Amino acid sequence: MPTSTHTESDSSTAVFAAEWEQWHAAHERRRADPHGFLAVTHLHWLGAEPSRLEGVPGIWSVKDDAVTVVLEAGESLLRAGKELNSGAPNAEGGIAVVFDPIAEREGINLTAGPAVVELAKRGGEYIVRPRHPENPLLNEYRGTPAYAPDARFAVEGTYVQFEEPRPTTVGAAVEGIVHVYEAPGEIRFELDGQDLTLTAFNGHGPGTLSVLFTDATSGKTTYGANRSLTVGAPDADGRVILDFNRAVNLPCAYTDLATCPLPPSENRLEVAIEAGEQIPHERQAGQ
Repeated sequence: MPTSTHTESDSSTAVFAAEWEQWHAAHERRRADPHGFLAVTHLHWLGAEPSRLEGVPGIWSVKDDAVTVVLEAGESLLRAGKELNSGAPNAEGGIAVVFDPIAEREGINLTAGPAVVELAKRGGEYIVRPRHPENPLLNEYRGTPAYAPDARFAVEGTYVQFEEPRPTTVGAAVEGIVHVYEAPGEIRFELDGQDLTLTAFNGHGPGTLSVLFTDATSGKTTYGANRSLTVGAPDADGRVILDFNRAVNLPCAYTDLATCPLPPSENRLEVAIEAGEQIPHERQAGQ
């Protein structure tokens, strides 16, 4: 007996939901990593004046794009498993370690006991963020609520590449810095009868794109500052799928110790995208 259209539709919906559940469970596991952003205990901005940083061994400073940490006797800091507090001490009895310049939005991870110490560059400034697996924000994390998966919000779009990548300056979740991204193109699509466009940045995977956006749900059911969506590489005709069910929160939705970029102004949509992750439980009490 032929399968009815209704049964096929139900089966397709079930598969769509099951694939989303698997994806979101994996995303939650990555977010709850013992040294992920939920484990960050401090955000330190480095300056020319040598300073001790809470939660981090050593005395830190930066000059001419080179970061120096001076480790005193008994202080331990490892890089790739190698102890940095070794060698000949200086006149004051400490050992100075100088790090090569770090590219914007890049960083290195050091180890101090059970903690990971992130040294990174954000908005042209150097930051140090210790990540401790016993941080209460991590240990008390209860998961992120999300809209039920809805295939209506998985829409086809067209990627239009710019003649030249466009430097795009956006704000940040913390005051005083900005981020500059190169936008290689834009994605055009239709939702709820509206023609919409999103400026796209380069993603982390080969050929992938990344979109930062807000919409009419932002600040109501979803986090107000931003959400992020990864888009697969366009096909030969520029076709892409924007599956807003997989729109996720950035770290700033959970902690004030993040430097997340904000969406460019043209990516602030007026349509309500009732899909993807919602306001984290940790933030709901204050909204």
